[in-house]
Amino acid sequence: MADSNGLDTKSRFLQIYGRLKSELLEDPAFDFTDDARQWIDRMLDYNVPGGKLNRGISVVDSYKLLREGIQLSDDEFFLASSLGWCIEWLQAYFLVLDDIMDNSHTRRGQPCWFRVPKVGIIAANDGILLRNHIPQILKRHFREKPYYVDLLDLFNEVEFQTASGQMLDLITTHEGEQDLSKYNLSVYRRIVQYKTAYYSFYLPVACALLMSGENLDYFVDVKNILVEMGTYFQVQDDFLDCFGDPEVIGKIGTDIEDYKCSWLIVQALERANDNQMKTLSENYGKSDPACVAKVKSIYNELNLQAVFSEYEATSYKQLISSIEAQPSKAVQEVLKSFLHKIYKRQK
Repeated sequence: MADSNGLDTKSRFLQIYGRLKSELLEDPAFDFTDDARQWIDRMLDYNVPGGKLNRGISVVDSYKLLREGIQLSDDEFFLASSLGWCIEWLQAYFLVLDDIMDNSHTRRGQPCWFRVPKVGIIAANDGILLRNHIPQILKRHFREKPYYVDLLDLFNEVEFQTASGQMLDLITTHEGEQDLSKYNLSVYRRIVQYKTAYYSFYLPVACALLMSGENLDYFVDVKNILVEMGTYFQVQDDFLDCFGDPEVIGKIGTDIEDYKCSWLIVQALERANDNQMKTLSENYGKSDPACVAKVKSIYNELNLQAVFSEYEATSYKQLISSIEAQPSKAVQEVLKSFLHKIYKRQK
């Protein structure tokens, strides 16, 4: 959608990245050398703006819907975008460190940052820097706002939840490697909610609510709906990792090879007979393509594609009815806009 300046939201949003980046490169808290400035400039460009930007732009979209048709001033658009970029910075921080922990090779179609020549383990400190840019951005632009402390609390809490979810994911994978039966639906749901749902789904809406002058304590229902939506999103992600078209999703799934506690393995373990169970135990988590093929053939025998379709339909119905129970029409619109972005997605 183009605005009065003839630019669509995404282009305006991207322009604001440039402004935030220059402010960070001139931050009076640090006396930059040219080398340092160059390093951060390159590191930011490599890691922050390269994704789909869904999380960041959702802050702007949600804030617009909460304002119920009132045109945003340039200043309001800038502030909503700045919060959106703080989420993209948070995401970049998690991904840079996650890739080191997982020993990954590619991210967003290019080598992981720590695999770039001359970067290596310096990437760990870059992750810390990315995380520390967030309070610098917030301080510069929100210091005088009545909701400043709430914003700081929100980002700190969501970061804590995400890091704790990541820990759960890492230690569960260790357990699972010894004993697949450690993987079950409640273990899975807990990992997903903390690791993904809070920062990807709740955080953008919470930012928009705070900007609108709302008190987050009154929006516990909304938080729960968004966390549910985040869980549904991750189940789709796990499904696409195995059954999606790599041409469409832009990456080749490796959940089976990586021993991931994915929704598919959890569903398979609930349904498998003794023979199938034995095949899964012997082949899950192996990088040999023959092993991966055996796991996938069990997924097909158990008809997990149909199980997923049914899960998708049921989740959608439940989410719609929870959303329609919300007293505020504007809040319903925000939640529906999230749901419609993800329902039946192919990538």
